[in-house]
Amino acid sequence: MSDVAGRSCPLGYRYGAEAIARSPVREAETLYVVGGLYGNLPALAAIESLAADEAGPVTLCFNGDFNWFNVDDAGFAAINARVQAQHAILGNVEAELGVAGSVAGCGCAYPDHVDAAIVERSNRIHARLKATAARHPAILEQLAALPMFARYQIGDCRIGIVHGDADSLAGWRFDRVALDDPENRPWLSDTFRRAAVDVFASTHTCLPALRQFAGPRAAGVVINNGAAGMPNFNGRRSGVVTRIGTVASPHPILYGTVVGATHVDALEVPYDAEAWERAFLTNWPAGSDAYQSYFRRIDGCLA
Repeated sequence: MSDVAGRSCPLGYRYGAEAIARSPVREAETLYVVGGLYGNLPALAAIESLAADEAGPVTLCFNGDFNWFNVDDAGFAAINARVQAQHAILGNVEAELGVAGSVAGCGCAYPDHVDAAIVERSNRIHARLKATAARHPAILEQLAALPMFARYQIGDCRIGIVHGDADSLAGWRFDRVALDDPENRPWLSDTFRRAAVDVFASTHTCLPALRQFAGPRAAGVVINNGAAGMPNFNGRRSGVVTRIGTVASPHPILYGTVVGATHVDALEVPYDAEAWERAFLTNWPAGSDAYQSYFRRIDGCLA
């Protein structure tokens, strides 16, 4: 494992799938798993609207990196207040906000194929966000109390909510390239047994995926929503959120499957892209680190 800031994975991030199996279980009828909000308030409003249109109760679980571009004090306070009113777990962004020094940088644990310039810019983005967070000690205290994973029971389906992968907060084994790697298949098949779940819902790697593997009850599913607060498909300026429910979604689904009698789907997050672009550019004008790394994507270009 590299010891370069932004590529290293702190030892404290490594919990192991067995820890998920030992964690308390929360029950829900419908669960929205919101990963990679990245400080996008219009996306959060759109997700809340989707949930409000459901016939029954909806549990929202933010599985990390709900902060990122929101380096203004008002945006930082607003995102964290609304997230803390729901269920949430840590992402690497939040985990590193209260850490003294910058040994791990942004904590992303970027693999070798990610360009060094992207890693360096991410470290500087996080340093700026960290300076904002330092002005909000009460929020930092709340973030420090968040767990690294969660477990839910939805109908007959057991769900493991993680940020990275089954073993580590910043793990990349639920990245869609890793999910398709034959050498990763034995680990993937065994990790459902070790965590005692049927479905893993993750984010972290910032691109969406849905894959099915052999699991303890014949169907082990990994669903990665990519990003709730950024485009995930070329030409579509909208986010993606994972919906897991005992009944079918009232909203159109992008893709999905059924595990037992439980629906596991990806929903589009149709946020106000113009409002979000204006907010982003206020904090990150042309030439800034986040602009260089992300503006093309925010503008809907993933090619």
